[in-house]
Amino acid sequence: MCSATASSGRRWDGTPARPTRSRALRVTHDSPTRLIRSAQPGHCRDCGNRTDRYPCADSADNGRIIPLHPQELPAAAVPATSRWHVSSGTAHPAHDGTPWCRIPHTALCPARPAPSALTPQITTLRRHLALHTRRLINNGAFTPPAAAPPPTPTAPCRPARPVVRLLCVRYLAPHPINTIQCVSQTRQRHRCTHPVLAPSTPAGTWTLLPVNTPGHHPLLLPASLMAVYDLTHLSYEEQLRWRHQRCPDHVAPGAPDLSLAEWEPFDPLLHQQHIHPQLPGRTPTHRRRT
Repeated sequence: MCSATASSGRRWDGTPARPTRSRALRVTHDSPTRLIRSAQPGHCRDCGNRTDRYPCADSADNGRIIPLHPQELPAAAVPATSRWHVSSGTAHPAHDGTPWCRIPHTALCPARPAPSALTPQITTLRRHLALHTRRLINNGAFTPPAAAPPPTPTAPCRPARPVVRLLCVRYLAPHPINTIQCVSQTRQRHRCTHPVLAPSTPAGTWTLLPVNTPGHHPLLLPASLMAVYDLTHLSYEEQLRWRHQRCPDHVAPGAPDLSLAEWEPFDPLLHQQHIHPQLPGRTPTHRRRT
């Protein structure tokens, strides 16, 4: 039997029963980043534990992305040099005066050497992450990266993470040049599957550049020349598109991003395994001794 009473448009407690309307996410004009999320979740490549990736606010880092531990920690338990805080979706390398702070994942990663100054709380947390890494390995959910074998004299150069030079800065690419994926969001709210290197746009050139850069001691570097994918001969707009890691279809300033750009500032002392003295596709040649 149906009720003859007409609906009054209110709930039993008198509040208006209004249907919820879904709101589309938008990027404001004054936002420091076009990422539509406050943090980019990910997993450490070395230990498999979860991290939150934030863009660094320090201009000297050239837009470096820093992985932070997902949870906040008591500021008294974290050394002063490892205290970070997040404001407006950006990580700041300082303490904001609150009783809590964030800590970089590199200080907790069990696959990395332990820092010199460790508090009991940090030591316990590192041990917990090490146990979680072992559990992931035993369950088959994570495979530690294997050490790259030394290149043979007759093997051609095919860098898995090439060094790219754009906007007069050297970056370590996350993948080979032709597989770098766009980070923008499509109309279906998925990540764009198009590569950054489009057939309709000019490509870069492989060249040999000196490994020695200002600020690094030349005796600590393994080679004098290295293969670099150079983009500096392109226009400023084209280099900026590569830096933002977007395909030609998402160059418009209103397109949001679903992922952070994966460029990593290249350091010849930290990334020696990615230094290749030969151009890709060429086999090293050896001179015969007479």
